[in-house]
This record gives sequence, C-alpha cells and structure tokens, in this order.
Amino acid sequence: MLTWLVALPLAGAVVLLGLPGRKPGAIRAVATVVTAATLLIGLKLLVAFQPGLAGYQFVERAPWIPAANITYFLGVDGISLPMVLLTALLGFLACLASFGITERVKEYFVFYLLLLAGMLGTFLALDLFLFYVFWEIVLVPMYFLIGIWGGPRKEYAAIKFFLYTLAGSIFMLLAILALYLKAAPHTFSIPELVATGPALDLKLQQWLFLGFFLAFAIKVPVFPFHTWLPDAHVEAPTPISVLLAGVLLKMGGYGFFRIAFPLLPAAAQSFAGPLAALAVINILYGALVAMAQTDFKKLVAYSSVSHMGFVLLGLSAMTQTGFNGAMLQMVSHGILTGGLFLLVGVLYDRTHTRDLAAFGGLGGRVPVYGGLLMVFSLGSLGLPGLSGFVSEFLALLGAFPAHRLATALAVLGVVLTAGYILLMLQRVLLGPLNPRWQTLPEINRLELATLVPLLLLTLAIGLWPPLVLNLQSSSLDAMLRQLTGLPG
Repeated sequence: MLTWLVALPLAGAVVLLGLPGRKPGAIRAVATVVTAATLLIGLKLLVAFQPGLAGYQFVERAPWIPAANITYFLGVDGISLPMVLLTALLGFLACLASFGITERVKEYFVFYLLLLAGMLGTFLALDLFLFYVFWEIVLVPMYFLIGIWGGPRKEYAAIKFFLYTLAGSIFMLLAILALYLKAAPHTFSIPELVATGPALDLKLQQWLFLGFFLAFAIKVPVFPFHTWLPDAHVEAPTPISVLLAGVLLKMGGYGFFRIAFPLLPAAAQSFAGPLAALAVINILYGALVAMAQTDFKKLVAYSSVSHMGFVLLGLSAMTQTGFNGAMLQMVSHGILTGGLFLLVGVLYDRTHTRDLAAFGGLGGRVPVYGGLLMVFSLGSLGLPGLSGFVSEFLALLGAFPAHRLATALAVLGVVLTAGYILLMLQRVLLGPLNPRWQTLPEINRLELATLVPLLLLTLAIGLWPPLVLNLQSSSLDAMLRQLTGLPG
C-alpha cells in the first residue's frame, strides 16, 4: 500500500504527459481520479493501522544501492500516519480547487502530481538517503508551480523559496553523510541509526543537530528563516498555498520528530531551552506582524508562522503531553489554514482583490461563505470545541513544567491571535456592505466540496481529540522513552 501511495501520483503524471494539452477536461479528470485513489489508499491504511503498536507497520524494504547499503525502505507509525492522511486529503481537495487553472493545464497537473508524490514519500521514507531524495523532489515542482502560475512577483517568490530550501538541504545532507560514516556498519536506515545515535558524543550530536535544524527550521519556518513564506504564499495560486501551508510546513516539524530528536537525543535535550525561546519569538512575532497586514492572504501566511511556533514549543517540552500537542497542532493547522487559504481564494476569484479595507458587510451578502470563514477563523483563534484549541492547549500544558516563562509569553500569542482574527472578521464580514460587492455571488458547490470535509474534521477533532491522539500516542511515548533513556 505504501508503494502505491507514492507510485500512483507518479504514474498519473506519466499518463498526463501522454495526453494532448488541448484536452483540459481529460487532464483534470485523470488528476482527480489519481488524487481520489491516493486518498482511498490512505483511508484503507487508516482502517488497517493498529494504534496500540509503537513500531513501524506495513513495512516495505528492498535493496536499492547495495554498494552503499542504501535501501528502498518505507513504513508508517503513529507519527507519520496523520501526516500521510493529511497530505492525501489536502492533495485531493486542492486538486478540486485547481479546476480554476486555465493556463498550461497539462504542465500544472504534471507538476502537481509530482509534488504530491514527493510529499507522501517524505513521510513514508525510513532510509535517510530515500528521505533526502523525496525531500528534494518536492522542491522542484513547487518552484515551477509558484514561478509559472503565481502572482505578479512569482519569479522572485519562487527563487527565494528555492534558495532558502536548498541552502537548508545542503546542511542536512552533510549531517546525513556524517551519521552514515559514524555508523558501524555504515547505514542510512533510520531505525538502525536511532539505535546507535546515543553512542555519539554530545559535541558531535550538537553539530549534527544544527545541520538538521537548519533544514527543518527553514521549512517550519522558524524565525529568522521565515521570510520566504509570506512571499511564496502571496504569489502562489490558491491550491498551492493550501499545500504549502497544510503539508510543506509540516515536513519541517515531522523532520524533528522522525530524525533530529530520535537520532540525536542528547543534543535535542541540550537545545530544548533555545528551541522554546525560538518558539515564543515565532508565536509573538508572527501574531504581531499578522495584525499589521492589510492583505488577506499575507495575514493568513503570517498566522502560520505564529501557529507553527506552538509545534516548536511542544517539541521543546520533552513531555508526552507536549509532543502530543505539537503533533496535533500540525494536523489541526493543516486543516484550518488549508480551509482559510481556500476561502481567501474564493473571495479573490470573485473580487480580484485581497485588500481587507476593500471589503465589509459580506456576512449579509454571502452568509454561507461568511459562516465558513467564521468557523475556520475561530478554530485558528483557538475557540474551545474546535481543533485549534485542543492542540495549542496541550502544547502549552506540556511545555509549562519545563519552560514556565516561555509558556506564559506564548499565552500572550493566543490573545494576539484573537486580536487579528477578530479584526479580520470585522473588516470582511461586518459593517456596511461595500457597493462594489452588491451582486457578489455566493460560494458554489465545487468550492463547498473542498471546504466541507475540512469543516467536519475541525469539529470532529475539536469535540473528540482521541480521533488523532489515539493514532499517535503510542509512537510518541516510545520516542520519548528512547529520547530520555527511560525503560520501555
């Protein structure tokens, strides 16, 4: 099943290459069928998954480059499964949202399916060499998707994204090579390296941790490596913004959970304080800058910087509660921010502006759109009963014993988030209706189809968090025990 998850989008891209570009309907149909089939395989994986087991399941392993002991090694556990499901779901919904793409449709969907394959492969790979290959595969289609189908400053945003990510990847590659050479026998297998990692001396672990940190911090993004994000978000087409916020940022957080922390446990513990400090800067800085934005899309982009700070805070806690909060925040943020970017796109398609000052009174004119915007915004704000509240609460609760001052400051970020979210809702939905939007059409069925699944998940996770927590808890508990040296 894991090979099919990666192979289906790749096969779909090959099929699209053989279709004539003058048949956009057929191209869209193939892409939709492929992403829907990928989602169905993900759901089948969920049904067959055994949450109580901490180890890897559905493992597939075969020799790839025997001379260097590189293997084709895939597997899922409670840490990777939620990310795989989130990727498959957003991949399908963003494909539906891509029906509005009318220029170079064939090339767009070829790159789109390559991107989907790379993202899924990153979450499934258990060989560091394979992980790095998938990590880099993601970079190329994303560069073209922003650079060709983006906004007025698309080339600048695409190059900035490419250079930032590539710079981080170089440091990660050096760290991977060092781990490989230090392992006896030499191996890229993540489970085998986890077993030998604690034997490395602290100084070496710290240097290697910094190499991985740079790659993952740029992706999260962690301050001050965040500046590529607003540009990429604002210029990217709406469906790509959904994947950028919903999945690509999570690749950085997942890298900490899968590689940096388990492979280099002593270094992770020694850097817990600095990570907590960076988390607070992310939370407060992101929220303050978001409050100052007049561009709707840029506001949501900076809110991602703030919300991903809670992932870093939960990671720095080194507690079961903190880890659970960080993982749940990645899932929740992917759902909520994916929904918000889709809603920004719906409004932009109709008005051709993202200036918050140009709106007002839309709640009465387009009530269904207004209701959806309120739910996703309040979830992002952290309203109890919605997914954003549970994840942030667990991250704060887990971090408090270890980082009291950092946690207290992070709570201010929740207050600031309420400020910019409510200000945004006021500007868009409340007050007198701008006469320019007197005939603004309501959200349509296709747009609703992309948003309703995310809405239901927001409510389901908010009301019953064990929906996700039960999947991840066993794996996170095993990772924490390995990290702290406690007996199993």
